[in-house]
Amino acid sequence: MKLLEHYTKQLEQLRQQGNFRQFTANRQQGRIIEIAGQHMLNLSSNDYLGLAADLELRQVFFDQCPLEQRWLSSSSSRLLTGNFPEYEQLEACMSQAFDGRAVLLFNSGYHMNIGILPALSDGKTLILADKLVHASMIDGIRLSSAKYLRYRHNDLNHLQQLLQKYHADDTYERIIVVTESIFSMDGDETDLNQLVSLKRQFAKVMLYVDEAHAIGVRGARGLGCAEQYAVINQIDFLVGTFGKALASVGGYLVCEPVIREYLINSMRPLIFSTALPPLSIAWTRFVFEHMQKMQKQRDHLVNLSHHLQHKVQSLGFCCPSSSHIVPVIIGDSQPAVDKANYLQAQGFYIMPVRPPTVPANSARLRISLTSQIQPEEIEQLVALL
Repeated sequence: MKLLEHYTKQLEQLRQQGNFRQFTANRQQGRIIEIAGQHMLNLSSNDYLGLAADLELRQVFFDQCPLEQRWLSSSSSRLLTGNFPEYEQLEACMSQAFDGRAVLLFNSGYHMNIGILPALSDGKTLILADKLVHASMIDGIRLSSAKYLRYRHNDLNHLQQLLQKYHADDTYERIIVVTESIFSMDGDETDLNQLVSLKRQFAKVMLYVDEAHAIGVRGARGLGCAEQYAVINQIDFLVGTFGKALASVGGYLVCEPVIREYLINSMRPLIFSTALPPLSIAWTRFVFEHMQKMQKQRDHLVNLSHHLQHKVQSLGFCCPSSSHIVPVIIGDSQPAVDKANYLQAQGFYIMPVRPPTVPANSARLRISLTSQIQPEEIEQLVALL
């Protein structure tokens, strides 16, 4: 038992700091979440287009998917016997959407980010990453053999200074700039056009952009910020996830064919993982095709987002968001927890986000909007805030 005392003390310290976490059992129906008998409007989900909650859409999919095609396990990695037709069909479908570029699928966004960067990097690689990139990218960078530096969040002038300093260094054959398009905690976004312009100034530079929170909700067909700003072909490694707006599971990379082939031969999490069930891949393709036609929902989400951002700022809260992820930054952890508990008691399921997920003294309420939310509900929430 003495060996466990260290962990017990660490947990107690987390409780005292207001940073203790635990699973919460829940039931969900549409946009409503039920916890301990209380029904609340779900403002913590990443189901941005309401696709995961759409029972009719789910029924249409199962009606057109014969039982013999409902494989619930691939029982293998793709390189053995797991390369079912559903995989190649989804990759071909996505390739057509993304201007004919090559596409490679992964088991999850985390799996993707911890695998691609180590496979691409060696001792002659320098990675320059935005200070606030997701933990999965940080872990991928740390697993790589590359030297890495962090540039100030969304400060492309700082990035340019680093590029000017290191581009002439013969130690490095390539420099990979790593960022998100829409950042998951602040809801702000990087300037992709400026980033592409920077890349063109430096021959060694490659861009790695994670669209996890942009796929489905940005662009005329929902293909993300890269489509919105017409830079799909300028980003070397365009990655994203199916687990948010696309209501499925897994991740993807849009890249050049040579990169796809290289990763198939070198990316350890891809080579040594059992592939996702073919049924999941078939559902992803079904949703991906459906999602591209949902411009009405995307427009509604933009209008909701702008309205809530303005309201939160008018109340005096710091709110850096320019997207459907709207943080209300409180500061200390315990007040953020208390405010979240109050809002939940009033019927709005909003979770507090605390360190180490966000920097110290920046605990916040993270409001995650979906196209199912109505303007009058935003007004009720603002009144409570």
